[in-house]
Amino acid sequence: MMLTIDNIKMIQPTVVKQIQSLYSRERIVHAYLFEGDKGTGKSQAAQFFIQLLLCEQVVNNEPCGQCRQCRLVTSGNHTNVHHIYPDGATIKIEQVRNLMKEMKMVGMEQGHKFYVIHHADKMNIAAANMLLKFLEEPVGKVTAILLTEQYQAILPTILSRCQHFKFAALPREVIIEQLIEQQITKSMASTVSLLTNNLDEAITLSTNEQFVQMRKTVLHLIGTIQQNVQESLLYIQEAWIPVYKEREDFERALDLLLFAYRDIVALKADIEGTVVAFPDKQAEFENIALNSTYERLSKQMQAILKAREQLHRNMNRSLLMEQLMLNLQEGYAFV
Repeated sequence: MMLTIDNIKMIQPTVVKQIQSLYSRERIVHAYLFEGDKGTGKSQAAQFFIQLLLCEQVVNNEPCGQCRQCRLVTSGNHTNVHHIYPDGATIKIEQVRNLMKEMKMVGMEQGHKFYVIHHADKMNIAAANMLLKFLEEPVGKVTAILLTEQYQAILPTILSRCQHFKFAALPREVIIEQLIEQQITKSMASTVSLLTNNLDEAITLSTNEQFVQMRKTVLHLIGTIQQNVQESLLYIQEAWIPVYKEREDFERALDLLLFAYRDIVALKADIEGTVVAFPDKQAEFENIALNSTYERLSKQMQAILKAREQLHRNMNRSLLMEQLMLNLQEGYAFV
């Protein structure tokens, strides 16, 4: 799912203001590094930057979006704008070499030239060294924009020649809003927004049948815990152990269980403005909160966290869950 320029102004206001300040002060340098998690709008911010510098009718430090230059940028057909993506696992020297040739040629369009290197951390050593040489000896009005999720994997000598823009993680409320626009229920959107900060991953997770069933399993388990320990132990053996064979799935299920108890604590504390993980279970969780003490809820959350630690120590998973059920039933943590 692609973010729009309007989205970027809302979720990355600091970056947008920095870009606009550079434009208004005419302080454009030869290289920028846009660093942030996947899905935080780096590509769209790069487009905003390029449009701003090429736009024929800038108003209030914003590109008009309607002039010929803006339309060429948004359509991906501007001859002064070049993009490089990894060819397979890496960005190869031949890709950078061809790009440098393009940058040295007289363009069909007048004005600034840009090249955007997506996943810049994927450049192999030869490609990185060739880019470094070009950054050290810039030619004319040429600006590089390097996009990365792992800036520490880029050569320090390249980093030192780039102005660094740090992209903030997407606000959870924005992710939920975007998911709802994709016809995902508010309840599911609230849940997955705690598991990933990437919109595409969140959409995939929301529609994954295995995850949907996992969510149901965890919520049903909470109901059995309120009944009796025998019921919860039986449910673990029938619906949990046979299904969550991979450690990643097992860990995610424990995370969902922890989120549920956090919801219960938030409801008990009546914390205003809290975005819970399972809004569809609010009535049930309010009843649990009413009949629980803060001390017990705290110990139950500690028990889940301890179980998560034990999982990484390769403890027998069946035994781990049996112990967890006993502790959740009584509200005592592992010792």
